[in-house]
Amino acid sequence: MNRRVWIAALVVLGGVGWYLFRPDLLFVNKRVNEGIATGSAAAESGAGPARLLGGSFHSVAHETRGTATILEVGGKRVLRLTDFTTSNGPDVRVYLVAAGDASDNETVTKAGFVELGKLKGNQGDQNYDVPSDLDLTKYRAVTIWCRRFSVNFATAPLTPVS
Repeated sequence: MNRRVWIAALVVLGGVGWYLFRPDLLFVNKRVNEGIATGSAAAESGAGPARLLGGSFHSVAHETRGTATILEVGGKRVLRLTDFTTSNGPDVRVYLVAAGDASDNETVTKAGFVELGKLKGNQGDQNYDVPSDLDLTKYRAVTIWCRRFSVNFATAPLTPVS
């Protein structure tokens, strides 16, 4: 009987550990290939999306590459990640951070952030809506953040695009 209790406890602990750490996600890639939706007014005028801010990702806790650009498309603002690749993980989110850059976890948590959504895929081109009332002179960096472990995967400082 004692042996059965130990086996059951190990199975339960193993299941909880798997759920919390999701080691299988380290080996699974999810590719996204979203296009840029143009608003009807922009399409009629022949004008494409206006590039407002942009920057390249630098790795923090996980190797990450790609660019982040905030576009104005048909009167809406959109964050676009292009040629993007990072590690997969549990509960990974896209944040705009109220700092010029974030090379650690503490900067993200102390400066403040706005979540744009769950990371759609760890590879490829993808879009996230940016609230129209968000002050882009304050929120000047994009961070890929693992919410479960409070880890900054990577950050792209944003600067005006001419």
